[in-house]
Amino acid sequence: MPEDVREFFRLLKTPDLSPRYNIAPTQPVAVIRQTEQDGATNRELSPMHWGLIPSWAKDAKIGSRMMNARAETVHEKPSYRAAFKKRRCLIPTDGFYEWKKLDEKNKQPYFIGMKGDGLFALAGLWECWNGADNTVIESCTIITTEANDFCREIHERMPVILSPDNYDPWLNPKSNDTDFLRSLLVPFPSEEMSAFPVSKLVNSPRNETPACLEHFQHDNL
Repeated sequence: MPEDVREFFRLLKTPDLSPRYNIAPTQPVAVIRQTEQDGATNRELSPMHWGLIPSWAKDAKIGSRMMNARAETVHEKPSYRAAFKKRRCLIPTDGFYEWKKLDEKNKQPYFIGMKGDGLFALAGLWECWNGADNTVIESCTIITTEANDFCREIHERMPVILSPDNYDPWLNPKSNDTDFLRSLLVPFPSEEMSAFPVSKLVNSPRNETPACLEHFQHDNL
C-alpha cells in the first residue's frame, strides 16, 4: 500500500503509512503538498490535523468546526481564502464514508470509492498555526461540493475528487488563476464511482478495524 501511494502520486519517498479504516475529524490524516528544495519541485506526504486552524486563530479548538470547506465559498471565506491562494493539497484515499438517512432516527453508513477500488485524491487546503506557547500545528480541511447523481442517493454533499491531470496545477502554490482553480471544484463523474453499505462500527471513531468495511445488508437499502 505505501509503495502504491508513492507511485500513484509520484512521491519522492515511500510514505510510512499504516492502514486506516475510520479516520475522524481532529485525528491525523495523510496530506500531499508541493515543496521546493534546491530548485527542485517535489510532492511531500505529511500527517496533519484534520480540521483547519487559520493562522490568525487565537485557539486551536476552532479547527474542530472546520473539517470541511464548501467549494462555493472557499475562495472568499476568511478562514480559507489565504490557504486557497497558496496552500492547496491532496488527501490521498481509496474511499470515504457518508450516511444515508433511512428515517427520522436511523442512518446507514456507506463506503464510497472508485470502480476497481483504486486510489484517488480529495481536494484540500492546509495551514500552519503557531500558538502562544510556541505550539506548531499543521492542519487541513477537505473541500466539498454538491453531490453528483450517484452520491445524491446517499447524501446531498460529497468531497471534491480531483482528476490526476489536475494534481499539478492544484498543488502548485504559484498557480493563482482563481477562476480555473474554482472550475476544478465540481462533482466527480457518477459513472466512475461505486458504493456499498458498511457496518455501523464506523459511527464511533473508537472503532479502527477492518470490520468497519464489512458489507452490511438491510431490507430498506
